[in-house]
Amino acid sequence: MPSKRYTIVVAERGTGVVRRFTISLRPALSAVLMVVGLPMLIGMGAAWKAKADVAHLFVAASTLELENANYRAATEALAGQIMALQTTMSDLGAQAALDPSLQNSMDRLPSVVKNRAMGGPSAGAALTSMTPGLTSPENTFGLLKDLLQGLESRLLLVRSDVDKRNLLAAATPSIWPTHGWLSSGMGNRSDPLTGEKDFHPGLDISADKGDPVYATADGKVTNASPAGNYGNLVTIDHGYGLETRYGHLSAFKITLGQDVKRGDLLGLVGSTGRTTGSHLHYEVRANGRILNPLQLLLNPRRSAAN
Repeated sequence: MPSKRYTIVVAERGTGVVRRFTISLRPALSAVLMVVGLPMLIGMGAAWKAKADVAHLFVAASTLELENANYRAATEALAGQIMALQTTMSDLGAQAALDPSLQNSMDRLPSVVKNRAMGGPSAGAALTSMTPGLTSPENTFGLLKDLLQGLESRLLLVRSDVDKRNLLAAATPSIWPTHGWLSSGMGNRSDPLTGEKDFHPGLDISADKGDPVYATADGKVTNASPAGNYGNLVTIDHGYGLETRYGHLSAFKITLGQDVKRGDLLGLVGSTGRTTGSHLHYEVRANGRILNPLQLLLNPRRSAAN
């Protein structure tokens, strides 16, 4: 059905000019509906967009909250590692303290002994360089975690070296084995019984019969019995190829296989075996080779058993 048409007449009073406008009803209604409906459609679109934006913000907020929780957990883990490292470093500081004189005695040990004691990977090796880009918090946390774990491994190596050094320090024969005075050193001399040229493999320390004889380092007793010219002999294995011998004893105060510490009582001074009087014969050997005990003593002029 054709659209109805309407004529609108507009007359000017002053001039009498009459203007007529003819419009169709359907296009006019369409125009009115468009003018009224367009703002409504725009408003509805804006509302839908706002709703979608709010939903996106909620998702983003949830994601951020989860990431923050993960970062907090990662931060707590890193803090725990840092505290563990601080404790390790404090422990190492306490363990690393050595008496300078004892360190000096250790320095005078043969290289083969020190190499045997400090064998294995060295803590002096440099850390592997780790330089990933810090392009995100995840990379930053990952880098810090890797660095801390590397430092922890490094400190474990350092601790291992400190432990090895302390064990070597405990095994270094460094104190005088008895009270007394040095009556014969190591080296060439005239035999006290025959007067012939002779090589003396240790120290003779004159002392009264029954004076105590002490272990000069930590170790295990491998002999406590009569041994020919040595008389009653105690032999201690200190590990790393180090061995000490204590001869001419009048009595034993330890048993075969016993573990001893530096300063433990081994026996009593005597004159058993091939000797001209009461004294202690003391030897130090490294891998079977004779060492001069004087070079290892903390104080060559006095007895460390005092």
